[in-house]
Amino acid sequence: MRPLRRLILTALLGLAAGSSTFSLATPSAPQEGVEYQTLPSAQPTDTGGKVEVIEFFAYYCPHCYAFEPGLEAWVKKQGDNIVFKRVHVSSGAAVVPQQRLFYTLDAMGLLPQYHQKVFDTLHVEHMRFANDEQVFEWAAKNGIDRAKFAGVYNSFGIGAKLRRVDSLMDAYHVEFWPMVVIDGRYVTSPTHAGKGMPEGSSEAAQQQAVLQVMDALVAKAKTK
Repeated sequence: MRPLRRLILTALLGLAAGSSTFSLATPSAPQEGVEYQTLPSAQPTDTGGKVEVIEFFAYYCPHCYAFEPGLEAWVKKQGDNIVFKRVHVSSGAAVVPQQRLFYTLDAMGLLPQYHQKVFDTLHVEHMRFANDEQVFEWAAKNGIDRAKFAGVYNSFGIGAKLRRVDSLMDAYHVEFWPMVVIDGRYVTSPTHAGKGMPEGSSEAAQQQAVLQVMDALVAKAKTK
């Protein structure tokens, strides 16, 4: 075979192989390295026979805000298959009041009632929770006992949870958010899901796709 023809044929075969690999990566049959990554070291879980699912997020993050409705519906659909947890990421001193707000609501058993309200306050009403006083005022305005809330907010237990966040982010290799970890091993996100989609796919389409990826990863985890 002439050298030029050999080069052309090799290039065409390479393109075909790449196209075939890409076609195998779909949200319902996700491919490692495309729609999800496997952590180098699996992290321990404490959820018994259920699959642990952790979302790393931030209240200030517009992508997390957009992802929340679909994620909430997905969690309800999964039901007893999973144990769902959230970790509010650290991102400098300006974010600490938002972190404390999240962990205080969680500790008081108020997160289901107020989680979406916090998101809406930030992204619709544009109140930034820039300091502790703004957080306390918001809590009182929304019917939460201010003194009790402030006591939990400033407690050693909440401080300990904040200090643990950085180690969790390191352990799970969290560099952007929202990010979801399934069974202490599989990491995915709308960004990961977008890698297996046509270029220019919308954020909403990526968010929908990652929910399918998460379905597949929960099923994969249950077979282990």
